[in-house]
Amino acid sequence: MLLSPQAERNWEDLCLALEDVLEEQSHRQLFGLELGSGTGQHVIRFAQKMPFVTWQPSDIKEESRDSIKAYIAATHAKTVLPPVHLDASEPWEKWAGLSRSSCDVIVAVNLLQYSSFKTAQGVFSGAGQILKQNGLLIIYGVYAVNGTITPNCNEVLDAELRKMNPEWGLPDIDVLRQLAYGNGIRMERIVSDVLWINVLTITYHQPQFIFYL
Repeated sequence: MLLSPQAERNWEDLCLALEDVLEEQSHRQLFGLELGSGTGQHVIRFAQKMPFVTWQPSDIKEESRDSIKAYIAATHAKTVLPPVHLDASEPWEKWAGLSRSSCDVIVAVNLLQYSSFKTAQGVFSGAGQILKQNGLLIIYGVYAVNGTITPNCNEVLDAELRKMNPEWGLPDIDVLRQLAYGNGIRMERIVSDVLWINVLTITYHQPQFIFYL
């Protein structure tokens, strides 16, 4: 089982936020997809805190999928499916056999910062196809806002990521919002420090897009 110190630090706040946004649907069984599950620490915690969601973890790395399997075995998680190989930059038809309108919620934690823009395009394109009506796309991470990165520590992080891979770096919220709109997904809110900030009131039946900062 791989261990991510960052995942250990933020899983509780993430679970609280997810429980809040999914609470109204907790009376029925939901299906959730996690993109870029990494070590598996998050999806196991999600399953423990939200037993009404069946989770499908995914990752492009075999070592990550092996770690997820180990966490599932160690925790006897009943609502976490075996991890699948899924490259979010590919067309949604290649997303591990997931069918159109099959997901209630899609979660991506710190994925877009460590990916190319093609992956961001794929995430929103795929989500627009496989989310159900009123489904949720939930993105967590650090972002630029209107081309500006603050505070200084985030500028340093962006520079470090781009040094590791020129295609990586902090995505811009406004760019992601445009990608969402282009794929029939309405941005609903931005969440900072697990406090809700309403950005747009949803009156449509399209999937909704929520930022976690």
